[in-house]
Amino acid sequence: MDQIRVLADGLRFPEGPTFDDAGNLWCVEQKGEGLFCRYTNGDTKRVKTGGQPNSLICNRGDLWFCDSGQNSIRCLRTATGAIETVIKELSGQPLNMPNDLIFDDQNNLIITCPGPSEPGQQGYVVVYSSTGSIDVIAEGLLYPNGLVFYPDNQTLLIAETHQQRIWGGYWDIADLSWENITVWATVVDAPPGAAIPGPDGMTIGADGNLYVAVFGAGIIRVFSPDGAFVRDIQLPGQNPSNCAYDPSGELGLIVTETENGQLLSIR
Repeated sequence: MDQIRVLADGLRFPEGPTFDDAGNLWCVEQKGEGLFCRYTNGDTKRVKTGGQPNSLICNRGDLWFCDSGQNSIRCLRTATGAIETVIKELSGQPLNMPNDLIFDDQNNLIITCPGPSEPGQQGYVVVYSSTGSIDVIAEGLLYPNGLVFYPDNQTLLIAETHQQRIWGGYWDIADLSWENITVWATVVDAPPGAAIPGPDGMTIGADGNLYVAVFGAGIIRVFSPDGAFVRDIQLPGQNPSNCAYDPSGELGLIVTETENGQLLSIR
């Protein structure tokens, strides 16, 4: 049986759990307008950023995050404590409410930009290259959301929340393009027009399976590497927003849950 431990509560719409190079656990508080840190010794702190931080990732020691309120990608430079806006435009227009982000192994940054959450609203996905260019790699998706690489770094998965599915395709790191795209898994089946949950953030486990936070369903849904359903992990709240594995193995699967405002450890 899965053992669930509350690491922190009272968080204001937590999202984007990630670990820094020292093993400290971070997440954003979207409605708290900042970042939250739980140190390895259990102490906590908050860093005020303003805006509406969405998702978070540690890259080369710095903490990069989407800010859907400021339509930008921002970065906390950990060496100085400075917060820098790195990306704010695509073809002269503000980014469309960026939601999640991931780096490939050549330091190119891939970002989902779903726009508002209204039904029928189409979003896009961009890549910000290590040389500073930004280009669209996918568009016409109904709320593109979480994204993850399989360990080979050649398969890129992107969740399309409002269509309850995950797309998979080959990531061409030389051309910075997403190719041979197919539906990798259908996450939730529901009648047309119903108010239904959908996939949000995702992570790969030590077992090679994909762990998907299904917002509105109160579960982490687990898929095998070939996209087959494995099992569900039941949560105490209905709205998990994202998940990540502790690289040390100590805390297991980390889940941000927004209904109860909690940071959870599942082992």
